[in-house]
Amino acid sequence: MSGTRSPSRKEPATEGRWPVWKLAVLFYPFVAGAVAINLFLAGLIAHAVGYSAITPVDAVIWSIPLGIPATWAAGRWVRGLMDEADG
Repeated sequence: MSGTRSPSRKEPATEGRWPVWKLAVLFYPFVAGAVAINLFLAGLIAHAVGYSAITPVDAVIWSIPLGIPATWAAGRWVRGLMDEADG
């Protein structure tokens, strides 16, 4: 019975609680952008060491799939902070 008050003391109430997947959908554009910036800056550091540089377009393209696990981690982290604030 999702979204209702729990009659049991052991089961927490789910009313008003954001699941991790909804937080992840909300955060994805921001986290993917952060991943793209970090990839580009890592490419600049690698270029200074002697490797080929990563172009901004390549960083954005690579951030699309790499942003998914980073977004999931951010969603879990924020969900934990929200649970801690409620407790």
